[in-house]
Amino acid sequence: MAHINNNITTRLTMIYRFLPLILFCIFSFKPLNTIEGTKNEVNATDPKLIAANTKATIEAKSKSFYSFIDANGYSLPSFESFAAAFEGYEQLKQQGKIENEILTIVDFSLSSTQERMWVVDMKTQKVILKSLVAHGRNSGSEYATDFSNANESFKSSLGFYVTGEVYNGKHGLSLRLDGMEYGINDNARNRAVVVHGADYVSKSFIKNTGRLGRSQGCPAVPYELHKELIETIKGKSCIFIYHPSRTYVAKSKLVS
Repeated sequence: MAHINNNITTRLTMIYRFLPLILFCIFSFKPLNTIEGTKNEVNATDPKLIAANTKATIEAKSKSFYSFIDANGYSLPSFESFAAAFEGYEQLKQQGKIENEILTIVDFSLSSTQERMWVVDMKTQKVILKSLVAHGRNSGSEYATDFSNANESFKSSLGFYVTGEVYNGKHGLSLRLDGMEYGINDNARNRAVVVHGADYVSKSFIKNTGRLGRSQGCPAVPYELHKELIETIKGKSCIFIYHPSRTYVAKSKLVS
């Protein structure tokens, strides 16, 4: 009997000795799914991860949209210019700033002797117009290389615009523009940067001078097209003036 009691005492002593360690292991153990869930929660709120996921989503969406555009007999804008335009267009649309679902892309990386303006109907995914378009006289000669938001600079401004009201001015029928990007083109209305027709925007001018005529900063177009263009893009549509400028990308909140 004494022998049995000694065994029980020994076992109880061992249990009490290791009980704290057993309890520590039990309460410190976390199931794997809980740990993974915590990691996922942290990742879900990581700003860099959110930005990367958003960028990947918009890139995939723009590639899909671009692949289904009906060129309508025209050439398409470069994918680089379209992808940037699409990204900003989508943001402005979500913000409720776009009512007329037309996206106009002006690619100032191209020579002014080329038709470098595309008008895309975003509902039908179809190019509906393509045209010559001028840049500001102080932005460059054949190519636009310098840009400004300043008064009296006579330079073009890059970035996103929303079309405003139609009026008759010194160039005839014209369309006011509101720059959507602070410090980049938000001074457009004060500078009277508008869409208008001009006789210096023509193939004959290019033939005589080797380049297109230049404006005071307006995206001027041929007279024979300007009324149709203005009628098409008026009423809060989006215009994007593109150039692969690192300075612009660094400042813009609409492209990444």
